[in-house]
Amino acid sequence: MPEPLTKRRCGGRVASRKLVRALAAGMVLAVCAGCSGTSTGRGSATGRTPAPAAAGKPATVADPAELTALHRLPPVTGLLFTPQSRAVGAQQKISIACMAERGYRYAPVPPPENPGADERPQSFGLESTTPPRPATPSVPPEAPPKPGSPEASDAYARALFGDEAKRVTVMGARLSVSRPGNGCLAEAETRLLGEGRLRWLQVRILLFEAQEQTRQDVEKDPAFRTATTRWRECMDRAKVKAKDPVQVERSLRSDADRRSSPVAAADLRCKAETRYLTTAYQRLASVQQRWLDEHPDIGRDWKKLSARQDTAADEVLATTVFRP
Repeated sequence: MPEPLTKRRCGGRVASRKLVRALAAGMVLAVCAGCSGTSTGRGSATGRTPAPAAAGKPATVADPAELTALHRLPPVTGLLFTPQSRAVGAQQKISIACMAERGYRYAPVPPPENPGADERPQSFGLESTTPPRPATPSVPPEAPPKPGSPEASDAYARALFGDEAKRVTVMGARLSVSRPGNGCLAEAETRLLGEGRLRWLQVRILLFEAQEQTRQDVEKDPAFRTATTRWRECMDRAKVKAKDPVQVERSLRSDADRRSSPVAAADLRCKAETRYLTTAYQRLASVQQRWLDEHPDIGRDWKKLSARQDTAADEVLATTVFRP
């Protein structure tokens, strides 16, 4: 059964789908909605159609290894998307045993042993003519319970998710997330994180908010603005009028557009010629590091709680039969 993230109290906003995904990269056993980078969306195409790209031009701005290295530069993003599959597996093991003691069979889908594609957001528009691989949620969705089965009962839901009246809410700077206050999921989270359970969740919310904010803040960075100007001048020479690479990506309405649109080809060619992505990710990394330096408690608590979680997860996974 999915465990929803709930509304924030201020302004009526709900936790965004990207936040659901970011939290699922850790220990939350929620069903995760798909997430895209800051640059995703749909918008109107702008500018004039350029001449087709010259033959032999590469389909990517850089080779995959170089792109992966660039994605790993921003430190806030790195913390937020640290793989947590062992912790998720341990939490599931605890929850299964807890539910069994209450007379229920809980069978969550195990987390993938190999997370697969890099799930970090590609925040600066196109990086290849090939559509991004669908990112696999860290916790695959579970099949809904069959009507009339024990798993569809209110008693089963209370055993797993706890009492609705006892839920706890964790606040970030702008968003909040609600989690079970008791029940087997809460017991599992507490087994791995102890009294730091809610702080761990708060740190993840704050990291998510920081990732979103720093992507906006990098637009003010002089070196990044210079890189965007150089990219725009290159696009002007290709007879395409576009504000920035994000606008270009939003103008492409299908995978076929990514592969064959002369606008996409011009964007990728200009990124390669100006080394736009290298500058963009380096400057985003600098802005994110400055944020971490200004909030030293976030990094400190993240490392402390992650170490505790890893140690507890190893202990749980090493046992043949676990008793919560």
